[in-house]
Amino acid sequence: MTERSVLNLKNMVPRTEQQYEQIREQKRDLILQAALELFADEGFHSTSISKIAKSAGISKGLMYNYFESKEALLKEIVISGFIDLTGTFDPNHDGILTTEELEFFINQTFETLKSNTKYWKLYFAIMMQPSVLKMFEDDFAKIIRSIFEMLEEYFRKKGYENPELESKLFGAILDGLAFHYVTDPSNFPIEEVKKTLINRYVRKH
Repeated sequence: MTERSVLNLKNMVPRTEQQYEQIREQKRDLILQAALELFADEGFHSTSISKIAKSAGISKGLMYNYFESKEALLKEIVISGFIDLTGTFDPNHDGILTTEELEFFINQTFETLKSNTKYWKLYFAIMMQPSVLKMFEDDFAKIIRSIFEMLEEYFRKKGYENPELESKLFGAILDGLAFHYVTDPSNFPIEEVKKTLINRYVRKH
């Protein structure tokens, strides 16, 4: 039996359910990555399903087996990425923010900025487009509300004069730093800025 015949026989062996699921997940990941790149570089409105399918190396028809629309695809990318980051804010999910947890969150935020710049480029682009942002407002509000409640209590325990204002300032500082890094990563002193932020909010008090 030739090597080619052996390969043909292997290809004829039925795949298991687990193998089919693995293939499905791989294709789904390809679609998400292709869409993230295109949405971040070309914008949501300028990116078509056909363009995403071509970039992912699959047919347009197959795309709809994974995502019912371009909007659903964008929402999956944005919300899952946001949840991945904010999930590091209160790792043990006890509703109480400690200094160790805040330092961990700051470190993770900066690591995410460096490793997934495309996501944050897309995130800030969405923030500037009210018509697109509407798709995420409710989801963002639920996540952010609990974060700011914990931040406010953290600053209250640390003795800040105005904990509510300080929590909003902290959020604004993070957004501003992230925006500047995303727009000019090669010239942004990210490690020095991270240390300064940790010193101000974790080690100073």
